[in-house]
Amino acid sequence: MAITSTTEIDRLIQLLSKLPGLGPRSARRAALDMLKRKETMLTPLAEALRSAAEGVSTCSKCGNLDATDPCSVCADDRRDQSTLCVVEDVADMWALERSGVYKGQYHILGGTLSALDGVGPEDLSIGSLIVRSEDDRVAEVILAMNATVEGQTTAHYVTDRLAGAGVRISRLAHGMPMGGELDYLDEGTLAWALKSRQPVTGV
Repeated sequence: MAITSTTEIDRLIQLLSKLPGLGPRSARRAALDMLKRKETMLTPLAEALRSAAEGVSTCSKCGNLDATDPCSVCADDRRDQSTLCVVEDVADMWALERSGVYKGQYHILGGTLSALDGVGPEDLSIGSLIVRSEDDRVAEVILAMNATVEGQTTAHYVTDRLAGAGVRISRLAHGMPMGGELDYLDEGTLAWALKSRQPVTGV
């Protein structure tokens, strides 16, 4: 006889299976583990999710996720205002912050250009990047895109758009393997890539 589950359990499993890295089988194991530990795992997790849903928002300046707007990074006046590091996603920004080597400002595009997925320039925060780059305090824009086809295509497009902004444009260098994504690189590799960044030619 087949083992059936309640609607509540099915919904929990379905939602968990949509998370990155969790398929249906892993989602079932995770759901079962949480249900077995309601007091120590499921209830605190539900409270944390509710709190995050109510209290976390997107930074209107850089696109980071934080409980304040502007976020804690943008609001920190000790950070270098002359450099602006452009990344694809929030996870990439967090990865660079973990490296501890970069102390400037960030700009999160919200993805990459992809004709296959129907993502065009208007779907990314490129317009606001141009505006921020024209600030007299900004002297360098660092393109910290992932070493993927989409990432490099986006970097080339952004470079062209920044041509008249009057800023130095550089990109990450050594330590970025082809196909590599920032969020999966170790802190040492990221630090070296930042320190060894190279100017973008043709600008």
